[in-house]
Parts: sequence; C-alpha cells; structure tokens
Amino acid sequence: MKTGLVTFYHIHHYGALLQAAATQRAVESLGGTCQIIDYYVNQNNDLFRAPTGLGSAAADAHTALHYKSLKTRYERFEDFSRRQLRISPHRFESFEELRAAELPYDLILSGSDQIWNPAIFPDGRFDPVFFGAFSDRRKIAYAPSFGVPRIPEAMEGELRGYLEQFSHISVREGQGAAIVREISGRDAPVVLDPTLLPSRQDWAAMAAEHPDAGAGYILCYCISAPGPLEPYIRRLAEETELPVIQLCGARRKVHPKARCVLDAGPAEFLGLFRDASFVCTNSFHGTVFSIQFQKPFFTAVSPRELAAPETSRTFSLLSRLGLTDRIVGKGDAADLAGPIDWAAAAVRLQAARQASLRYLEAALQNEPYQGTPAPAEEGAPPRLADHTHCTGCTACAAVCPRDAICMPRDREGFAHPAVDLSKCVRCGRCTAACPVLHPREPKPLPAAFAVWNRDDAIRRDSTSGGAFTALADFVLEGGGVVFGAAFDGRQHLRHTACFRKEELWRLRGAKYVQSDLEGTFRTIKECLESRQVLFSGTPCQVDGLYRYLGGRPENLTTCDLVCHGVPSPGVWEDTARKIESRKGKGLQAVRFRNKVAGWKDSHFTAVYDDGSVDSAPLYQTEYGHAFGRSLFLRPSCYRCPYASMTRPGDFTLGDFWGLGPDELPEQQRWGVSLLLVNTAHGSHLFDQLPLSRQAFSPERAIAGNPRLASPTACPPERPAFFAAYALEPFDTVWKRFFALPPLPVRAVGKLLSPELKAKIRKKLR
Repeated sequence: MKTGLVTFYHIHHYGALLQAAATQRAVESLGGTCQIIDYYVNQNNDLFRAPTGLGSAAADAHTALHYKSLKTRYERFEDFSRRQLRISPHRFESFEELRAAELPYDLILSGSDQIWNPAIFPDGRFDPVFFGAFSDRRKIAYAPSFGVPRIPEAMEGELRGYLEQFSHISVREGQGAAIVREISGRDAPVVLDPTLLPSRQDWAAMAAEHPDAGAGYILCYCISAPGPLEPYIRRLAEETELPVIQLCGARRKVHPKARCVLDAGPAEFLGLFRDASFVCTNSFHGTVFSIQFQKPFFTAVSPRELAAPETSRTFSLLSRLGLTDRIVGKGDAADLAGPIDWAAAAVRLQAARQASLRYLEAALQNEPYQGTPAPAEEGAPPRLADHTHCTGCTACAAVCPRDAICMPRDREGFAHPAVDLSKCVRCGRCTAACPVLHPREPKPLPAAFAVWNRDDAIRRDSTSGGAFTALADFVLEGGGVVFGAAFDGRQHLRHTACFRKEELWRLRGAKYVQSDLEGTFRTIKECLESRQVLFSGTPCQVDGLYRYLGGRPENLTTCDLVCHGVPSPGVWEDTARKIESRKGKGLQAVRFRNKVAGWKDSHFTAVYDDGSVDSAPLYQTEYGHAFGRSLFLRPSCYRCPYASMTRPGDFTLGDFWGLGPDELPEQQRWGVSLLLVNTAHGSHLFDQLPLSRQAFSPERAIAGNPRLASPTACPPERPAFFAAYALEPFDTVWKRFFALPPLPVRAVGKLLSPELKAKIRKKLR
C-alpha cells in the first residue's frame, strides 16, 4: 500500500523535519511505503528575509554577523532532508494543481504537527491540502494538532466537512480530541507525537557529534525566553561546574557563559541531546529528545499551559509518562537533584508507543481500532483533584477515617494533599468529599445590598462596612461559635474558633494569605452537635466544608468572601521574616487594609513588638505591589469555578466598590460592604441583623467586583517567580520581583487611567 503524506517538512525547524521523518518511518515499519507530497506554504528558509520592520532588520543583522554558522546550518538541514526523507519528485504549488494531478497513492495521510491550525496560514483559514481534500482516495490522520483552544464558529462547518472524509482520525493532544468530538461527534484517540515512535537506538543512528560540544555539558534549547528555566540553568552550572551549551532557537543568551551553537542541523541536534549531561528546554521536541535519550531534564511551558494543562502537549506527554514534576515554575516541580525513574517511564513509553502503532496499523489497513484501556496501577492513590485544580480546602484530609491524608506545603508554599498508601483503605470518602470533582449546579441570581454597621467603632475597625461583625454578634448572642481566619504570633494565618465578642477583633479585616484549615472541619462538626456555628472563609473553603459534612446542617451558617485569589502562605511568612530582619524587631500584628486614610485608600500597617508602627498605602509596599500583580496566587485561583454569582455560602461579603460619588456619599469614607443573600436561610437571618442597607441590582455588584464574574488572570511572570522561589534565597527573589517601580514611574502611574494602563501592559507583552 502506497501512502501519500501531507505534513510540514520543508521548514528548517528541528521538530518539523524530525516528525516528518518519524512518521514516514513508522508507516514503513508497518509494511507500507510512504512518500511525502512535496507541498508547502508559508515556510521560507531564506537566511535573509524581506524587511518588515525593526525586528526583521535586527534578525538580518544577527544573520550577517553569524553568516558562516547559519549557512552551515542551512546546508545541514538540506543534506539531512535529502538523506532521510522520501519526497515526491514533483513540487506542487497549489491545491488546484494537486487536485488535477494523477497521484500514485492508495491513501492520503495527514501527518503530525500543527497542520490543522488555521492561525498559522497567511489567510487565517484552514488549508484544505492538509485534510487531503484534493484527493478522492481514503484519508487517515495521525497526530495532527489544531494548535488553538477552539475553532472560530464561522469555520466549524468547514472543519466538519473535512473531518467527515476521514476513515480514521487521531490527534496529538486532548484539546484536539475535544475539538473533534464537538465538531464531528467522533472520538479521536490521543496518540504519541511521531518523534516518540522510533526507539532511542533509531535516533542515535541518525545523530552526528557536534565538533564544538566536547564531553559533559548542560544543553539549553529554548525557542523563547528561558523565563522560569533561568534559575535552573544558573544553579546547575554552579553546582555541576559543567559548561553550558546553548542550541540556539531563541537568539538571546540564556546564561552569561553559554557557548552558542548556531550551525547544528537535525543530525547535530540529535547528537547534542544524545551526549548531554543535563537538558533545560522550553521546546516540546526538546522535551521529547530528552526523554528519548534519557537525560536529566527540566522543561518550561507557557503560563497559559500551566493554567490549563489539558491544552498542553507537553503536559499530555509527561502526564502519560509520570514525569510532570520535570515542568518548572509550579509547586510539584522536582528538586534540582531530583532523580528520574527512567525504568518506570520507559515501561509507560513503550505501552504508549505500542498503542499508537496499533492505531496507525489499523488506520493503514482500514480496520476498526479499539483502544486498550489503561490498566489500573496496583497501589495507586485515590482520585483527588490534580495539583492545578486543588483548592487546598482540606475536605479530603478531614473526612479520611484512617488519617491517611496530610496537607504538606509544596514548593510554592501551598498545602496540598499527600496520601499515605500504607494507611489508605480505598474507602473512596476523600474522592466523594473533593468539591473540585463534584461541580455545583447553577443557582438563581442572589439579592444584592450595600450595607454598613450602625456601630461606628466596629465599622472603623473593619475592612469595609462591618457586616461580618453584625452577623458574628448575632450568632454569638445566641450561644453559637464563629470560625474565621486569624494570625498567630508568627504571622501564620489559621482558622480558629471564637466564642466571645471580645475575641472577634482577631477575625476582622482582610488577610491576603490563604488560611490554614487543619483540624477546623472536624472541630466544626463537633460544635454543630450542640450549638449554632458561623463559618467565614473563601468560597472554596465553604464548599469544602459542605462536602465534608455531606450537606448543610440547619444550625450552620456560612459566609463566603469575594476573593481576588489566595496568596501563598509560604511567600507571606517569608515576607514577614524579611520585614522583621529589615527592621530588626518582631512583628506583633499586621493590617493589610487599615482605614487610617479612609476606605478607598487602604494602608498596610505593621505593629512591632516594641510598640512602633509602620503604615503605607498597600500598593506602595513591596508585598502589596506583588499581590496587586496576582504574582503568587494559588494555581486554582486563575481558573476559579467560584468566580461567579453561583455562590456556595448563605451570604457573600466583600467591598461595595464602584459606587458613584452621589451614591451613599456620607457612608463611603468609612466603608460600605457588599452583601449577597444567596439562600433562604441567609434571607431569614439577614432580616434580623442590625445593618443599614440599600438594595442594588446583581449587575451593579458585578460591575464593582469583577471576581463575581470571572477569575483573576494569571500573570506571565508567575512561573518565573515560583521557579526562583523554589531555588533562590528569598532576598534574591525579593529584589527581583517585589521591588517597587522607580518614583517617577509611580508618579506617572497615578495619572493614568486603568484603561490606559491596560493598553500599555498589552503593548509591552
């Protein structure tokens, strides 16, 4: 059977050429013949490009300076292509030319790479050639990628028509499988990138030693700025004393002493990976060949991929192999010297390779493909929310009857569940209690009110309008107990029980840290046996409490907070130690939003053990500046399912931002609370609270509090921050990421509107 392959192969890009070679060999290993159809579009290998602006001029200047090396690279790519690829003798320039040709193929194979990504073609549309639409022969697909999270609505019909022509479709990522299912209703298996189909020995046979490499080195292959890889490269170089060799994808040096290799062709690319001692890369195919040659490696992905791992081909691959801890800039990244269990990874890779080849063989022979379900691993831990989605609510640990789950901190300073398999009896209670695994149903829009406490002293001591104190007083007066977050003497924030009004001051005020809930849910359950309980916390904590309890008891009242996202307790406690070191005295108390200058000009106030006080506008302090950039929030916060008007608590509390100057003008100086009444129980209590109030529409509440409609966006520098936090002394992290902008920049910032600031940030990115 003769197969015609349509794929990207011509561009002088290591991954594109090597995946084409691997696809061709995979087909031939199954008994067929395979020829690449010589068609390419928007792929120019010229060393010098037509000028389009300063960027292209700078690139051409760099090329001129390194012309000899880049010319050698060009020639090595061409030579490898001639030796390793079998290409049709005729070059086709258009779809029409292909359609009119007498092609000698029994079937058309749409190969790997982003051949189904409309955004990469000049007109922003699908190229029908890569769907085999020029031929009436049978069509199959092996591991193409759409490269985008969703297909534009106007192009869905076109794609559906193309997909209907295929007898067999597989894709490279889970995101692609979701697109195929949504558009065509078909299930497409996720198969390995073709570069993982040949064995290590197959690739080694195609490799060539680079003359400048030498023995023993750290190979860096970055196709964009290294970002979170920088501290790993620096620390590896310091601790191993090995030279750094940079295989140039990005042209900027990744290390001051890096030896840049500009002339490597595909064979030399393979040789550099084969002979490396360590690899640092942010390239998918850099990750692939680190795995193929079993090199200790660290890899980086984009902030978008960290926030949504299901969209990432790197996450998809490493999850399959049990190697996601090699991705840097996240809490479960491996230590610098963390070993890799290559034996276990090799077993998983071989199983995935065999499954992918079985699919390809079935497609080539036009036989049905039945994927083999992944066998349950013996001794596998119970199913819980993954690291990206886990909110740290502690419901799983609290509900475990054998105390088999603890909540240690990860490398970002957040608590995550760890299961002691020697104690676990696989009862499934933790899985049933995990709120992330059991999404809530939408509810009608709540009633929204602006409220304020009638006691001016309480109101002055509260973050906004003092609504929480009114609710807490009501519960305490009835003999109940209030649970909220309070700092201990070491500035560790934990939930605690309050039985008397005199203790309530500890629970008042905003705390821009995630609180520790260890033991809290079990204590609440005990209290509920004899008294009323009020629990105040973030919405994920409230939902976790309900899941732990199995519902809402009649004597439980809950209040969730309008939450920007929870900062890392580890980062905050390191900040507290930094402040104490700088001042030479201990912190006794902190107020993140002190109203010494009014509600709308919140101050960060620090009280020291000698009685002295520091106070400054929150966002003019180092911690406030970094917090305002959302730099160290929990990963789940950037995709928070509670950032909506479907709230878990009986009440939702926040600041009523967005009031106009003529709305409640006398109340705005000392703070106005936003209060959403979400349940009938909440409505009954609200009628009894001594609060001044004014009703507003839910839309007004959302306008002033965007987190009631959507989560906080993940900042691009977050992975770099946490990579540095995991490896560097905190003083180094502080200087790099917490430093305030120069005074002139801050002065200009005060004059710019939020809209103009947003436009400037967008341009800078």
